[in-house]
Amino acid sequence: MKRSIILFASLVVATCSFAQKSTSAKPRARDLGIPFDGKPGANNAITDVKGVLVGYKTIIKDSAKTATGSGPVRTGVTVIFPNGKSNDPVPAAWFSLNGDGEMTGLASIEDYGFNFGPIGITNTNSVGVVRDAIGEWNIKHFGTGELIDFSFGLPVVAETWDGLLNDIQGLHVKKEDVFEALDNARSGAVAEGNIGGGTGMGLYGFKGGNGTASRVIKIDTANYTVGVFMQANFGGRNDLLIAGIPVGREIKGSQAELGAPKRKDGSVIIMIATDAPLLPSQLKQVAKRAAMGIARTGSFAHNSSGDIFLAFSTQAPARNEKGTAEKWNVLTKEAMDRVYKATVEATEEAVINALIAAETMKGKGGNTLYGIPHDQVKEILKKYNRLVQ
Repeated sequence: MKRSIILFASLVVATCSFAQKSTSAKPRARDLGIPFDGKPGANNAITDVKGVLVGYKTIIKDSAKTATGSGPVRTGVTVIFPNGKSNDPVPAAWFSLNGDGEMTGLASIEDYGFNFGPIGITNTNSVGVVRDAIGEWNIKHFGTGELIDFSFGLPVVAETWDGLLNDIQGLHVKKEDVFEALDNARSGAVAEGNIGGGTGMGLYGFKGGNGTASRVIKIDTANYTVGVFMQANFGGRNDLLIAGIPVGREIKGSQAELGAPKRKDGSVIIMIATDAPLLPSQLKQVAKRAAMGIARTGSFAHNSSGDIFLAFSTQAPARNEKGTAEKWNVLTKEAMDRVYKATVEATEEAVINALIAAETMKGKGGNTLYGIPHDQVKEILKKYNRLVQ
């Protein structure tokens, strides 16, 4: 992975009781020889879709006392700008595979088919502060100062639960953290694993977090990109499939040695971006395909797992000067299969990228989520002749 993490992450570090490698040297799934279908973009990330920006704030502290809790802190926030640092509307749609989670702002998207401005992803208890901070940031940057000013917007903010490692009741994500993530959002390579909102998350019984991937497709003479970003915090160890192989069952070592302590629940938030021109109704179909991507990695959407997906296109309709009509240029229904396939492929790879990038982390109550052992993964795939030589 390219050295670009400093562009995306600001890390609050106290003296930690666990060793953490530099995120700049994190391998990705393809680095281990794991095979995937489809052609990735330049960074194999959601930011391969022109205009999409990603920013992070990672918060790691070994002791932090508040009125509602005490450390350690293993949390953060991730932000995604769909179309540059603007609040211009982009076509959007959402889908809930399993609604045991939260994503704000969906009523407006459901009825009107547009998202306005940056999107946040954080832990379950910090949705409110992240939403309000995004709104305040929007006022600062997009406010008109007029009597009627809707620049605060209806921010989309989603969550997964990191309370296994993080003092989630301590409410450690502050608005200043969100501002920092927004201000530092960039294009280019994207950090994965124990970063931003994904800092304290688990995945298939191992350490999880953020993952991303992209696909480039051609329809007639036009090239389009589909990019996926996820905050992955779901699944049981025995469910895990990599390249179709039951890696979770094959990995040696007891649950205590390699897997997670008993956990409360899971969840996965998935953002799908594309520069293909699509209607909101078509984006709804795209959002649904993310479910098939995580299913390729073994998920069956556990009870208590909030699996919520949002898809958007950076190609907005053209409005006339009076603002009374819009002109849409969209793909036909018959052309959608390549978009669907790209979504499934990128989602699958984003899951495995999150798993491979994540590193062992010890947190609240001594709970530890272990990074998946790369050497074992390669040996297992080699055994089944699924490793790229």
